[in-house]
Amino acid sequence: MEFGGRYKVQAKRETVWVALNDTEVLKACIPGCKRIDWVSEDALEAEIAVNLGVIKPVFTGDLRLSNVIVAQSYTLSGQGRGGLLGKAQASADIELSDFEGETLLLFSATGGASGQIMRLGKALVGNSAQKIIDGFFERFGEAMGANVIPLHQR
Repeated sequence: MEFGGRYKVQAKRETVWVALNDTEVLKACIPGCKRIDWVSEDALEAEIAVNLGVIKPVFTGDLRLSNVIVAQSYTLSGQGRGGLLGKAQASADIELSDFEGETLLLFSATGGASGQIMRLGKALVGNSAQKIIDGFFERFGEAMGANVIPLHQR
């Protein structure tokens, strides 16, 4: 499954970069996030309750940043464990660039799941994931005190 979008963030690129790496901002933006902590220079650990409609599993996840170019881009890869429901994994590329005195944020992700999660149906999981992404960026802007305007969804 693929997800993504382009967003205009009404803040300077360096400010957006700092917010993307601030665990308090991230916790406020990720629906169902119970905990997110840096465990090393390039790794985070999170616990997130995911709303998949009929069920709401809690995933424990390990996230790793790679291909980091400070204040410009990185790849975020992660795997979540949902107990009996199976596993989910995703990788996202985030790119920031200056745009009309503000920031253009490009987000492109791929993900999948195994076990009982996929038995719920790819459409349900896909719709839930895209709603989570869209909601994340809306709350991200609120947490930073900046407007985030979707420019184009995939």
